[in-house]
Amino acid sequence: MQQGKTKANDLHRGLGQRQMRLIALGAAIGVGLFLGSANAIMLAGPGIILSYLIGGAVIFVIMRALGEMAVHNPVAGSFSRYAHNYLGPLAGYLTGWNYWFLWIVTCIAEITAVGIYMGVWFPDVPRWIWALAALASMGTVNLLSVKAYGEFEFWFALVKVVTIVLMIVVGGAMIVFGIGNHGVPLGVSNLWTHGGFFPNGAKGVLMSMQMVMFAYLGVEIIGLTAGEAANPQESIPGAINSVFWRILIFYGGALFVILSIYPWNEIGTQGSPFVMTFERLGIRTAAGIINFVVLTAALSSCNGGLFSSGRMLYNLAQQGQAPRTFSKTTQSGVPRRAILVSMAALLVGVLLNYLIPEKVFVWVTSISTFGAIWTWGIILVAQMRFRASLSPSEQCAVRFRVPFWPYGSWFALAFLALVIGLMAYFPDTRIALYVGPAWLALLVLLHYTQVSSRR
Repeated sequence: MQQGKTKANDLHRGLGQRQMRLIALGAAIGVGLFLGSANAIMLAGPGIILSYLIGGAVIFVIMRALGEMAVHNPVAGSFSRYAHNYLGPLAGYLTGWNYWFLWIVTCIAEITAVGIYMGVWFPDVPRWIWALAALASMGTVNLLSVKAYGEFEFWFALVKVVTIVLMIVVGGAMIVFGIGNHGVPLGVSNLWTHGGFFPNGAKGVLMSMQMVMFAYLGVEIIGLTAGEAANPQESIPGAINSVFWRILIFYGGALFVILSIYPWNEIGTQGSPFVMTFERLGIRTAAGIINFVVLTAALSSCNGGLFSSGRMLYNLAQQGQAPRTFSKTTQSGVPRRAILVSMAALLVGVLLNYLIPEKVFVWVTSISTFGAIWTWGIILVAQMRFRASLSPSEQCAVRFRVPFWPYGSWFALAFLALVIGLMAYFPDTRIALYVGPAWLALLVLLHYTQVSSRR
C-alpha cells in the first residue's frame, strides 16, 4: 500500500521512520522516571539501577516477540489480532477489549496528572477543568490525522529526551569536574557508602519491580503503529532494537547520575531528584522546568492512549467483536467514531477528578499495570504459537527474531508472574488483582453471550 493511498475505511501509512523511533523512545520514558523513581529508590536503594535494567531486558524480549509477528503481518490490531489468529477468538477478544480498557484507565491517570501539574501554576483552578482541557486537546490531535498524532508524539518525546540528556551531562560534570560543588568532584561513592549497593538486600530489588514495570507501560504501542507505518519492515525493527539501548542510556544513565550525586536515603525527601540537580547549578526555575516536562509526558501518554484505544476498537470492529460502525474511517484514514467513543469513556475520568480527586491516581495506575502485564503475557504466548505454526523452512526465513528463543520468552513470562505476585503483596496495588480479573471475567461472559446471540 502506498503512503497516503488507501481504500475506504482503511488506515493511512503516514508514520515515517523519524516519528517511529521517537514514538518508541517516548513510550519507554514515562512520568515514572521523573516522579515515580523516588519511591522505587526508597525500596531498592542504588540497586534500583539493576531493577530498571532487568525490567528493560524483559521488555526488550517482549518487544522482539511483538516485532517478530508485526514484521510478518503489520496490522493495526497488532497483538489483539495475533492473539485472535494464534490463540483463538476468545483470546483476541479479551486482549483487545482489555487493552482498550487499560488505556482508558491509564488516560484517566494521565489527565489527572495534568490537573495536578497545572495546579502548581494555577492553584485556584479546579483540577477537573485541566483534565477536560487535556482530553479535548489530545482528542483533537488524534481526530486530525495519524501524521498529526505522530508529529505531536515526536516533539513530546524530544522534550523528555533533551531533559534527560541535560540531566546526565550536567550530573556527569558534577561527578567528574565538581561543577556546582565549588570545583570538588563528587565522585560515585554514594552508590555504596550508605548501606551498600543493595541496602535492603535482594528483597528491596524485588519489591521495586512492580513500580519499575509501570514505568514501561505503553512501550507496546509500537506494535499498534505497524498498520500505519510507511515502511513497517524497516521502521519496526529499527524502533524496537533501539528500545533496549535507549532504556540502558536514559534510565540507567539518569539513575546512575542521581544516585551518585545524592545519598539514596535522601532522595524523595526534598522533591524530584531532577529538580534538586538543576537547582544545585543555580537554576532557580528548575521546579517549573521539570513541571513542564512531566506535563508534556502526561499529555504524550494521553495522546498515545487515545491513539491506542481508537485503533484497538477499530480492529475489534473489523474482527466482528465490536459494533461495525467503529471500523469506519474518515478520508484522512482516522477511525473517528472509535476515538470519539473512547473520549466519551474518558469523561468518566473528568467526573472522578471532580468527585474524588485524591484517590483517582493510585487506583487507576495499579489497574493499568495489571492490564499491561496481561497484554505482555499474551504477546509472548501468541509469538510462541506463531513460531510453532511455521514450517521448518518458514522458521528459517523469519527476518526479525526473539533473542535466546525459547528460553528468553519463558524467562519473561516467569518474570511477569513474579510481578503479579508482588502486586498482591502490596495493599495499595492489590486492588488491581480484584478489578483486573473481574473485568476479564465480565469480558468472557460478554464474549460467549455475543457468540450465542449469533447462532
